[in-house]
Amino acid sequence: MASSLAKLSSMHQMMKPERTVPTMSDDNILVKKIVAEHNPDGLEYDVKPLLRLVEDILRYATLNTDHVSTGALTTVDHANDKDHHPSYYTLMESLAYRIDRISCEISYKALGGADAHTTTVAIFDMLTNYKWDVKLVLTLAAFALNYGEFWLLAHIHSTNQLAKSMAILKQLPGIMEHAGPLKPRFDALNDLIRVIMEVTKCVIEFNSLPQSYITPDVLAYTTASAHIPIASYWSIRGIVACATQITSLTTMGYEFMLSTTEAWELSTLAHKLKTILDHLKTHLGSCFRYIEKRMDDEAYDMLVELFRMPHIDNMRVLKALIYAKDDLPPLYDGYSKKRVGLEVLRRKNVLLLISGLDFSHEELLILEQIYNESRVHANKLENRYELVWIPVVDRLSSDQMTEQQQRQFENLRDTMPWYSVNHPSLISKAVVLFIRTEWKYKNKPTLVVLDPQGRVACPNAIHMMWIWGSSAFPFTSSREEALWREETWRLELLVDGIDTEILNWIRDGKYIFVYGGDDYIWARNFVREARRVAQTARVPLEMVYVGKSIKKEQVRRVLENISQDKLNTHSWQEQSMIWFFWTRLESMLFSKIQLQQADDHDLVMQEIKKLLSYDKMGGWMILAKGSHIVVNGHANTGLQTLMEYESMWKERAEKEGFEPAFEQHYKKLHAVDNPCCRFEFSHAMGRIPEKLRCPECQRHMHVLTTFQCCHDESLDDAVSVSSLPRPPPTTI
Repeated sequence: MASSLAKLSSMHQMMKPERTVPTMSDDNILVKKIVAEHNPDGLEYDVKPLLRLVEDILRYATLNTDHVSTGALTTVDHANDKDHHPSYYTLMESLAYRIDRISCEISYKALGGADAHTTTVAIFDMLTNYKWDVKLVLTLAAFALNYGEFWLLAHIHSTNQLAKSMAILKQLPGIMEHAGPLKPRFDALNDLIRVIMEVTKCVIEFNSLPQSYITPDVLAYTTASAHIPIASYWSIRGIVACATQITSLTTMGYEFMLSTTEAWELSTLAHKLKTILDHLKTHLGSCFRYIEKRMDDEAYDMLVELFRMPHIDNMRVLKALIYAKDDLPPLYDGYSKKRVGLEVLRRKNVLLLISGLDFSHEELLILEQIYNESRVHANKLENRYELVWIPVVDRLSSDQMTEQQQRQFENLRDTMPWYSVNHPSLISKAVVLFIRTEWKYKNKPTLVVLDPQGRVACPNAIHMMWIWGSSAFPFTSSREEALWREETWRLELLVDGIDTEILNWIRDGKYIFVYGGDDYIWARNFVREARRVAQTARVPLEMVYVGKSIKKEQVRRVLENISQDKLNTHSWQEQSMIWFFWTRLESMLFSKIQLQQADDHDLVMQEIKKLLSYDKMGGWMILAKGSHIVVNGHANTGLQTLMEYESMWKERAEKEGFEPAFEQHYKKLHAVDNPCCRFEFSHAMGRIPEKLRCPECQRHMHVLTTFQCCHDESLDDAVSVSSLPRPPPTTI
């Protein structure tokens, strides 16, 4: 008996793999012969279905180490035959012989006491004509064949007589009875199998990279290629180590396997493979990013070319921008609350509303009002257009948003009465790049107009929409030019579509003061002086306070004080009216810039610039007689003009009229204190003028870079202007 045990012990020692695992510096030496003899025959094998089958076997055959004392196995919930199609069986017929040969080779070498390296090289010798991923999957399949049989017998030996007899031959009852002490071995075995599976999947992914988008001269590709043989070697060597453990169990019994040494060797192999796996994933990620960049560049170039080509209708363009496939309807109808296809846009004027998720309540309210009005008044079919929201969202990945982004998007989409892209993930990176580059989108709402043939009729009609509403249909650049030709510097241009009360004053030919700012003391004094002068001069005067383009909280307090003090002035209590007034003014400026009509002799342009400048400098006022604007000026200068009525220009007003006298005295005061202006254009605006003249001194303005922080509201103001002292004359 003692001699038998000694013999078994000697055999056990002979079967044990070497305990010193070579370091990474030895890897090139170990795989040198394997790489030299690697000679694929060019045949392509789709081994993914086979790998999924192997993965099922290994997952369901693995001992559940959480319940190892009872020998519990992972059970199958239900059979899955989705991969068992004819091509799958054809693959098995061509590879079954090779899998069986490898399985026998592993068992033979283990029983013969061969070291792990020798067995690994022998397996590679059998697989020289296959690619690296096929080598790995075939070896895994060979291991799964024996490993699955081992655990299948363990699972059914208590209920099946045939399995019971075979299990006794393999000493399984004793193994399962003492499974608890073997837990470290099973844990290490399971961990190594898992990492081998991950490495194999990574190698398959690498070999599946589209060669048309990545070439061997790419550093990440070259580096990953060099790691593939090393990863394959250590994966197959790990499979050999796992197979040796099972062979040891069935040939010598559990009592010789209680040592933790073998478990340590498995853990060391798993650690080494995890390091290799991390390297592979890093380089594979770099390859994916390189390929994605190449594909995005190609898609971007295709979009650029697509917009240069003539088309019968707009469908090809819309599919390229929104969604090219026909497997699902990409649009959401805000009216019916249902998904619809792109066909609803065929051969129609399409307005693409491009924005992020930070759509303000005011913007959405006014835009919806204009949209609904156009639907009511558009009796003719040719006057109809369709609006489509294109959401541009910075996502965590290509198809995921944060929960907050998802809720924000759905709330916005459900609020809009027009069409929306059903989900931001439908808009590809290439399309976003095209929108930002070609259409100058920089996170501010943009309205790109496509005609029925898919041509760009206007690069941004949002300014046109704010200024003229649906009257600007079909929202083309030529229509924008025509509308400007009809416009003059008049009060209706500033307040049209906002307040019908002011339009009534205009029709009645009254004197009208429109004023703004955030200084209530000035506003109170200005109103009282204006009322006093109007009463003395016996002129019909109306006044309206329209707030300020920024500093909403200060404007709100001014409105509260006007109401509390019962100041004799009309005011806009709704913030949306104030927002729309200033948005229209800024839109007028950017509309002119977009049309390249920022003419220094354009009266409308000069007066708009002045008004925007005065607003940023503190306060301002406009005096109009009916439609005619008499003075567009500074707040303090306007107040001083009123205060000097009796002493300076009353007699002239009685002789020449109130408005010319006011204008002349204002200009006299303004000439003494005439500060220049500064405009600050946000980078969020797509088209910024290369040069601009000061509306006060008519000199070219200097271009500066400004960093500005405003805690009152959004930093991203479209345009900011403020006073700047006139620079001294340049001396040469």
